Amino acid sequence: MSISPLIPIAAGSVLALGCLVGAFYELRCKRTIDDLPTSKTQGVFIGLAELKGTAESETPLSGFLSGATCVQYAWQVEEHWQRTVTETSRDAQGHMQTRTRTESGWTRVADGGEAEPFYLKDDTGVIRIIPQGAKIEAKSTFNETVNPSSPLYYGKGPASAIANSTHQRRFHETALPLHALLYVMGPAREREDVVAPEVARDKSAAMFLISVRSEKQISSGYGRWSWFWMVLGLAVAVGAGVASTVIANAGSTAPIWIIGGGYLLALLLGWVWTVYNSLIGLRNRVNQAWSQVEVQLKRRHDLIPNLVHSIEGYRQYEKETQTVLAEMRGQMEATPPGVAGQDFKGLAAVIRLTAEKYPDLKASESFLKLQQSLVDTEQRIALARDYFNDIATFYNTRLSIIPDRFAAGLARLNPRTLMSASDFERAPVSVKLVE
Repeated sequence: MSISPLIPIAAGSVLALGCLVGAFYELRCKRTIDDLPTSKTQGVFIGLAELKGTAESETPLSGFLSGATCVQYAWQVEEHWQRTVTETSRDAQGHMQTRTRTESGWTRVADGGEAEPFYLKDDTGVIRIIPQGAKIEAKSTFNETVNPSSPLYYGKGPASAIANSTHQRRFHETALPLHALLYVMGPAREREDVVAPEVARDKSAAMFLISVRSEKQISSGYGRWSWFWMVLGLAVAVGAGVASTVIANAGSTAPIWIIGGGYLLALLLGWVWTVYNSLIGLRNRVNQAWSQVEVQLKRRHDLIPNLVHSIEGYRQYEKETQTVLAEMRGQMEATPPGVAGQDFKGLAAVIRLTAEKYPDLKASESFLKLQQSLVDTEQRIALARDYFNDIATFYNTRLSIIPDRFAAGLARLNPRTLMSASDFERAPVSVKLVE
C-alpha cells in the first residue's frame, strides 16, 4: 500500500501551524510585559499595571512545612510507589510468552496553602495586592524526601499509605517570603476603604502575575519559548517537504520550498498581526487611563462652584479671600473635562488654609463635606494623572521605535499629549508593616 505524498504535507502543515500558535502566544505574553512601563506604587490608579517592590504585611503567614515568614505559600506531599506488571502475549509461532516489567512513580497524597492580601512596597509607598487568582511564581522554601523514621513523614503527611507504596514521601513547599523582591503585573482598581489603588484579579485583564523573578527573566523566558516554537515549526514544515519528496521519489525540491516558504509567510503575517494587536491594546489602555482622568476632572469641575458659593459668604471684603475665589473661578475655566495637556493647580491646600483662617467656615458641615470631596477627588486625579503619563509616554515611545513604527503606520496611531498639573495632594496609605 503506497502513501500519498500529500499526507506528510497536510500533517506537517497542521503541526507547523500549531507551533506558530504557541509561538505567537508566547510572543503576546512577552509584549504584554514589555509594553507596560514600571509604575511606582503612588503612580498607579486603574488599569493594567506593572510594579516592582518588596512583599510586606501587617499580619504575615508562616509556611506549613518550612515555618518561613511569608505572604503566601503552597505545599504538597507526594508518596512513591512501585509495582510489578506481568504481560502475556503470543510470538510469531503462536507460543505464549510472559514478560515482567516494573513501574514506579509519585502520587500526590496531600496539599494545601494560604494566601492573604499583602502590600508591595517601593521608595514611594505601598499598594495592596490581593493574590487570589494570580499566576504565582514563588520561591522554593522546603524540599525533602523522607521515610517513616522521620517525624515529618506522619507529622505533616497522611496517616495511611497508598497502594504499592515504597514508604518514601517527598515534601515540597513554595512561598513568597516576607521582604522578598517581587514583580507584579496585574489589573489595578480603586480600593473601597480609602482613596488608593489595589491590584486584584479581573477576568478581562490580559495578565495577572506575581513572581520572584525579575521582569527581564520573565520576558526572556517568554521570548525563548517563542523562538523555540518558531524554529520547531520551521523544522516540521521543512521535514514534511522532505518526506513528501522522498515518498514521491522525485528529484524536485519544490515541495520543500513551497511548504517552507508558506510557513515563513505565515510567520511574517502572524508577527505583523501580533505587533499590530499589541499596539492597539496599548492604545486602548492609554484611552482607558485618560477616561479615568476625565471622570475625576468632571467631578472636580462640578465641586468647585459649590465651594465658591460656600466661601463667598465669609469676609468677602478681605483681599486674601478674594484672591482664593478668583483662583477657584479661574480653575473652573482652565480645567474643562476632556482637555489634555492643560496646566492647572490643585486647590485642596488653598481651601484648607482658607478654612483654618475662618472658624465659622471650618464649622460648616456642608463646607467640610465639600472640602473632603475635593481632597479625595484631587488625590484620585493625582493617581490617574501619573498613571496616564506613564502609559502615554511608553505608548509614544513604541510608536517611534523600529519595527513597531511600521505596524503603527498601518494602524494610523498618533502620539498622545501628556497631562500637566501641580500641587495635587496624595495622602499616604496608613499601614503598620512587620519589620
